[in-house]
Amino acid sequence: MTAIDVADRIQSDLAHLLHPLYHPSGHQSPKIWVKGRGAIVIDIEGREYIDGLSGLWNVNVGHGRRELAEAAAEQMTTLAYCSAYTGSSNLPAINLAERLSQLMYPSINTFFFTSGGAEATETSFKTARYYWKLVGKPEKVKFIARMRGYHGVTMAAMSATGLPVYWPMFEPRVPGIVHIESPYPYRFVNPTPEVNDGIAAANLLEEAILREGPETVAAFIAEPVQGAGGVIVPQDDYFGRIRAICDKYEVLLIADEVITGFGRTGRWFALEHYGIEPDIVQFAKGITSGYVPLGGIGISDRIREAIHSAPPDKRYMHAYTYSGHPTCCAVALRNLRIIEEEGLVERAAVLGDRLLTGLKTLEALDGVGDVRGKGMMAAVELVADKTTKQPYPTEANVGARVYQEMLKRGLFTRVLGDMILLAPPLVSTEEQIDQIVAIIGESVQTVIAGVGG
Repeated sequence: MTAIDVADRIQSDLAHLLHPLYHPSGHQSPKIWVKGRGAIVIDIEGREYIDGLSGLWNVNVGHGRRELAEAAAEQMTTLAYCSAYTGSSNLPAINLAERLSQLMYPSINTFFFTSGGAEATETSFKTARYYWKLVGKPEKVKFIARMRGYHGVTMAAMSATGLPVYWPMFEPRVPGIVHIESPYPYRFVNPTPEVNDGIAAANLLEEAILREGPETVAAFIAEPVQGAGGVIVPQDDYFGRIRAICDKYEVLLIADEVITGFGRTGRWFALEHYGIEPDIVQFAKGITSGYVPLGGIGISDRIREAIHSAPPDKRYMHAYTYSGHPTCCAVALRNLRIIEEEGLVERAAVLGDRLLTGLKTLEALDGVGDVRGKGMMAAVELVADKTTKQPYPTEANVGARVYQEMLKRGLFTRVLGDMILLAPPLVSTEEQIDQIVAIIGESVQTVIAGVGG
């Protein structure tokens, strides 16, 4: 398209669209994406970029997969949509739930489908409250989440999300949701040095449960690896202790695997790394690689049996028009076949090691404070002082400037403050992984030299 076409489309965008996390001052020169193939995205002016974040943590099998388009088209021409309310079902939804029961944690065999991750969070919360009412503990209604956690930005999900920037303009938040500190190994301050940092961070959950009253706490929600909050990989002993605390106080453990699910960390689901199982697992993003919207939750057999045993007048009165959408479920099934047939879970482990090893070489650079990751998720955190971990002043705009330098060099990814976040498609090539590392290194050096290291 010509330059005048681009300018016209940008003006139309400004006139008619509200975007997520929107302010017009940040949208005067937006990228208009028109094409993708593999790990590459192409803008309206024909410039190519490595997609360093898989769209928004979700395009696991890469862009331009004709198999997924064909799966959608075949289902749309057969039965595009039907209701999945009680009394109706459809084959793609049945088949997808059956397949997930084979891939998921052994105790998770029953599923409810949504349109995305935030709806999955809302569903988890309602299901947890419903369960406790069914088993005679209706006072268990509170939820504990973590700072730097991200669970979506619908009202209850936003209230659980531990990133305060999302809160002020939508207050008051939903009551009954409290936060504990993240295990964040780079910055966690252990209040009890006699135990390991991971145990100390997990013990904050026990303290919160006791403070709130165990008889009032329904569930604890946590991402196995905190994604949007900075790709925070917990200490190896953290989640084992979390599971023990939840069991001790009869608190459900909700694993938010919206980002980490479907191979992203080198396992099908990320709590597998830590040898525990959740009571509820929520998912979205990678289940369809973002080609169509789909999310959901899986519940433990114990929760399912309680739901199945409820009398008719206490039925599960939770619903979405698009729950079990046939087209979305058909695409998900084909997407899972691609992940399995192409060995992308195993590939994520191997490529993730390559990515993290490459990024670790950047730790020698001025301004690079921490490099961390798990599978095909990684982050580079920039600091003004490596010894004290002192951040750069906000007015230095270090992260934003690094972002611009990365764009110039052909890498499009997300920056949170002064953290560079990465989650490339699982089909990325070794050369593209190495390019990502090289571009970040060059970009950081360019910017840090300008701010005096």
